[in-house]
Amino acid sequence: MSSRALPVEALLVVDVQSSAVSGARAVPEVARLLDRTTDLIARARRSGALVVHIQNDGKAGAGDEPHTPGWELHHPVEAGLTETVIRKTKDDGFDETSLGRLLTDSGVQALAICGVMSEMCVQATARTALALGYRVVMPHDAHATQDIPAAPGISDAVPAATVSRVAEWALGSDLEVIARATDVTFAGLPSRSH
Repeated sequence: MSSRALPVEALLVVDVQSSAVSGARAVPEVARLLDRTTDLIARARRSGALVVHIQNDGKAGAGDEPHTPGWELHHPVEAGLTETVIRKTKDDGFDETSLGRLLTDSGVQALAICGVMSEMCVQATARTALALGYRVVMPHDAHATQDIPAAPGISDAVPAATVSRVAEWALGSDLEVIARATDVTFAGLPSRSH
């Protein structure tokens, strides 16, 4: 775990949707998560970095079923050349979406990832980003998940904080984990000449 990361050109905000951050099903320490993601988005915008809100389209009846209150993004989107929403139907934000093309077309080489759920969509998206050769920074205090309930005969309950740390660890040594979101720095998108 490092203390400060070199600048990144993009921020991926994964599934910060009402179903995960409000009401009885909100992730533990949701106020911390929202404080950190709000700060990351604001600083990325100010620097001219690409901000990508990844929005999960859940199945019918799920908390994040499209066009239901739980599906709505928590953070307002300032749609434009450097901020957009990409919808997905699978854990991995790259799987069957335009995310890879957007990052390539924007000249991104390094990105930060925050959001929910640590061991599912955040980890799946980070794993693909690493496999594609991006430098990936994950601020430890800017992603979250739920506790894993006890499984009789298998394990006791696993606290959400432990699950989040294991999700980082499982991504291997190429992932740059930093303790605090405030230590993520942003650079504007590189200028492209044609």
